[in-house]
Amino acid sequence: MFWTLPTVLTWTRIVAIPLIMGVFYLPLAPGTRNLIATALFVAFAITDWLDGYLARKLGQTSAFGAFLDPVADKFLVCASLLVLVHLQRADVFAALIIIGREIAISALREWMAQIGAGKSVAVHMLGKAKTAVQMVALPFLLYDGTLPGGLDTRVWGHWLLWLAVVLTVWSMVYYLQKALPEIRARVR
Repeated sequence: MFWTLPTVLTWTRIVAIPLIMGVFYLPLAPGTRNLIATALFVAFAITDWLDGYLARKLGQTSAFGAFLDPVADKFLVCASLLVLVHLQRADVFAALIIIGREIAISALREWMAQIGAGKSVAVHMLGKAKTAVQMVALPFLLYDGTLPGGLDTRVWGHWLLWLAVVLTVWSMVYYLQKALPEIRARVR
């Protein structure tokens, strides 16, 4: 199940990272670079939904796919946040909170899986909401302009990113609370 269509779509999110970052080094007008980076991010972010849908529809779910999917998401989000911090479009503290949570929860899930308690930290709606808000905030910040109709993506992206930070902390607290009984039982 290493090269199924859903897994290939997941791999594209990892391949997208240097493409999105590289756009900002092209000798193009800033608005053109922003538009290309945004389009790439949105196209690759859609594969997050599409790969899961196809895996279920085609009966091609696999343990490898279940492992790779969240890794690809985290790489795409973290790399985009770092680019945005570098471009001074995202607050470094927001990026640190989001990236720190991803590392902490990934480590927590790995440890919980090792002790046979992985289900206690299974994906929850808070985590899905956090991801959804991030996936809207990041392209807004990458675009960094005004859309037809007067929507200022800088302002909306800023507020959505901070909403993602709130959901990030809230979901981390939720997962830690779910894991706490197992942690207490093992630490003694």
